[in-house]
Amino acid sequence: MPNLSFEDPANKAKAAAPAGDDFAFAEMDIASLQARMARGELTSRALTQAYLDRIAAIDDAGPKLNAVLELNPLALQEAETRDAERRAGRVRGPLHGIPVLLKDNIDATPMANSAGTLALANHQPKADAFLVGRLRAAGAVVLGKTNLSEWANFRSSRSTSGWSSRGGLTRNPYVLDRNACGSSSGTGVAIAASLAAVGVGTETDGSIICPSAVNGLVGVKPTVGLVSRSGIIPISRTQDTAGPMARSVADAAALLSVLVGRDERDPVTADSSGRAVFDYEARLRPDALRGARLGVVRQAMGYHAATDAAMERAIAAMRRAGAEVVDVIVPTWGQWDAAESLVLLHEFKAGVEHYLASSGAPVSTLAHVIDYNQRHSQATMPHFGQELLEQARATNSLGDPVYLSARSDARRLARTEGLEATLAAHGLDALIAPATSPAWRTDLAQGDRFLGAGYSLAAVAGTPSVTVPMGDVKGLPVGVIFMGPAWSEPRLLGLAYSFEQATRARKAPRFVASIGADPAPLPAAIPAPVELPSAATPSDDRPR
Repeated sequence: MPNLSFEDPANKAKAAAPAGDDFAFAEMDIASLQARMARGELTSRALTQAYLDRIAAIDDAGPKLNAVLELNPLALQEAETRDAERRAGRVRGPLHGIPVLLKDNIDATPMANSAGTLALANHQPKADAFLVGRLRAAGAVVLGKTNLSEWANFRSSRSTSGWSSRGGLTRNPYVLDRNACGSSSGTGVAIAASLAAVGVGTETDGSIICPSAVNGLVGVKPTVGLVSRSGIIPISRTQDTAGPMARSVADAAALLSVLVGRDERDPVTADSSGRAVFDYEARLRPDALRGARLGVVRQAMGYHAATDAAMERAIAAMRRAGAEVVDVIVPTWGQWDAAESLVLLHEFKAGVEHYLASSGAPVSTLAHVIDYNQRHSQATMPHFGQELLEQARATNSLGDPVYLSARSDARRLARTEGLEATLAAHGLDALIAPATSPAWRTDLAQGDRFLGAGYSLAAVAGTPSVTVPMGDVKGLPVGVIFMGPAWSEPRLLGLAYSFEQATRARKAPRFVASIGADPAPLPAAIPAPVELPSAATPSDDRPR
């Protein structure tokens, strides 16, 4: 990425060096930044410039995190406008003048929107996505776009998370040879490394939760329909959502309050009427765990001893904070895998072709994308192929009875007979589990090395989940996930905040080069994938 800092390098504010991070705004939360701006000690322009300088210092140079794909050339101008408004007595809200980074599958003018593929590197959307309009109306400064797993990790079942043909490989700031997970890898790394105050990721199945967990962040995967998807390059109309990624629960809640809203271009947001909350921060209480009843999904454990040990410590902390924690079994655990795969293949083809055609992209069909990759295979497919794109191209329309049956089965097994049935049977406020294993060593030749994860239940159900740091394994962060019924974001954020305040488990990254071999998994790994129909793809836990 070119250095688009807009001041003479000799006058740059001192950005952080990897050792002894002395960046003035490292780990600083939104409330602290707002307080400094309110006192006149800081301007949005100075803050924006400081983040631009830090991106140049440690993303483009230094440890070369490679998290930020493109900078907004108007970022400083936007910041100056916010400063002028503040001087005139107009402060739009908690995000006024706060720099935000967006995943590069979200339309935000005047930048490209590419999903990480070279086929869309020159795609310039004509208008902002609905959520970007919400951010700008709230006074946020759009700082730039972040790298991601190409096509939000829906290109190959042998992919390496955090790699795209447009952006290359994003590196984990805690241990640089470890994976940042995906597909919102760039957002996760950027916010963990204080390259912006907060960021927006997207998830179909794990792509907010996993990169948040392995980068020591709070990640919120909202109920499908709470946040508009219009102007976002899609995978699945059934499961897709955008959501906050932040260093604290309070920051994630403040960002979510801005992102929510009904959008006529995304009809599913009509379901949020009367259910959305426009001040999630007001729902945060440090004693929210007191009297809560939580169910531990141990089916999401048993694949990694150190992660299990961290989870046991998290459970003990919740009990000390006054929660009742019981073991539960989700009766349909994992039975939705085959149906989900069929749903994603069908919905990806329909959704992405509609986006390409309606946005005036340089390629207009999935067949054109596949052909582009074949003609430029040295640049686009040096490490893995595009078998998921090819399988999606072979699917029929969304009127196909095979698709309709799979969509019904996936939602029933994950939501009605899975999450909701388990909550009701045990009288629970939420389910808890490890979000995923610690970050694995990146291996472009072999692809990702997933051991297990707890996020798919809520992803396939279309219900909310929140991950919050619960500790680390040899310096690699691990997170606990809270899952609840549809529209339960206020309750889940409250529980996550109470846990965060009780444990203070997040640690800032130290940009360590390597810690050696991956920790060994337990011998009894997660069950083998179910046998899928020929039209489907093998099941795995790769977030997308």
